[in-house]
Amino acid sequence: MSSFFTLARAPASRDNIGFLAVTRIRKLHGYKQDLGTRALAISPMLLMIDNYDSFTYNLVQYFGELGEDVVVFRNDEITSDEVVRLKPARIVISPGPCTPSKAGISMPVIASYNREIPILGICLGHQSIGQAFGGRIVHAKQVMHGKTSPIFHSGAGLFRGLPNPFTATRYHSLVIERDSLPDSLEITAWTEDGEIMGIRHKIRAIEGVQFHPESILTEYGHKLLTNFLNQ
Repeated sequence: MSSFFTLARAPASRDNIGFLAVTRIRKLHGYKQDLGTRALAISPMLLMIDNYDSFTYNLVQYFGELGEDVVVFRNDEITSDEVVRLKPARIVISPGPCTPSKAGISMPVIASYNREIPILGICLGHQSIGQAFGGRIVHAKQVMHGKTSPIFHSGAGLFRGLPNPFTATRYHSLVIERDSLPDSLEITAWTEDGEIMGIRHKIRAIEGVQFHPESILTEYGHKLLTNFLNQ
């Protein structure tokens, strides 16, 4: 059965939270009312926390191409309790223009949600993982806006089966400070000058990448996201 893509916007209110993106409409069974919150009755689903970023729907498109049903809520349009009620199979924390401290629900979801649910943080989402577990976010050695870099990696987690190095596109001015990385996290990817480009939690299924896998100039973006889906 073929899939097709659509986008549905709902008014932002406590009875109908945020706006939703459904990428495989054939699995949509309709809305269900739950404690005043409308949630899409899709199971399993990938929950995308949108940090008000223009790249979010490029990620939605990529995950849709990989066969995922994606539901999108902005970072200030859903609560931790409502995330629990949605029962997502996976969570992605999107890029964004702010700092982790201003990224709404992003860090609380990372720090407290079901330990069995895989979480992927991209760019700001990656930084949010670092800060949620005690790392410091600092200015990068240089501002990277649409610039490519060779990415070196450990071959673990998201990077299984990827060439080493490969080229990825970066859009950021902040990074996780290497010296402040907590013991609970390990570095999985880095640049030639040593800036952190990937992390993973040593126990929980949580990983982050500083670069943008959905960028057209990033090599093996689909493969990296497939590795996340296969966790």
